[in-house]
Formats: sequence, structure tokens, C-alpha cells
Amino acid sequence: MSKRKPLIDADGEIRELTVEDLARFRPAVEVLPPALQETLGIRRRGPQKTPTKVPTTIRLSPEVVAFFRSTGDGWQSRMDGVLREYVAQHSR
Repeated sequence: MSKRKPLIDADGEIRELTVEDLARFRPAVEVLPPALQETLGIRRRGPQKTPTKVPTTIRLSPEVVAFFRSTGDGWQSRMDGVLREYVAQHSR
């Protein structure tokens, strides 16, 4: 017999999950049948197509960061593009 508490109490209410409950969770792709995964639109991520970027920490002026952030989602990629242009122009 399992000593785990049921997830639903006598009134049909779902109890709060514990750390032990969360530790037993597994990814959906490991437990759901392939047909259901396809129905739900769950797809495994394929291999990365382009080289990965290098994580780094740099200090930038607040004005520069504010400008790029104000351009919306993808601001870090746009900043990367600006730096790539600079490198291309100055590496000759």
C-alpha cells in the first residue's frame, strides 16, 4: 500500500501539493502516450540549429539598457546584432 496522501479530499477538493509531490513529477513527454502528446501539441525540441551564444555578464550604462529594453521583446538579440555590426566594421 502507498503511504501517499490522495490529491483529492472527501469533498472533492484538491489539496495543496507538497515538496514530496513535486519531486515525483515527471515531464509530460515521459508519461503521456505519443497520440495524446500530438493532440495536445507537445513537441520535443530538436537539436539547436545555430551555435549557442555564450552567457556573460557585462556592465552597461542605464541609458543603453533602457533604450534597448524599450524596443520590446528580443531586445537582447537586437543588442547582439548591433555589437555584431560593430565587430564586422572594425575587424578589417
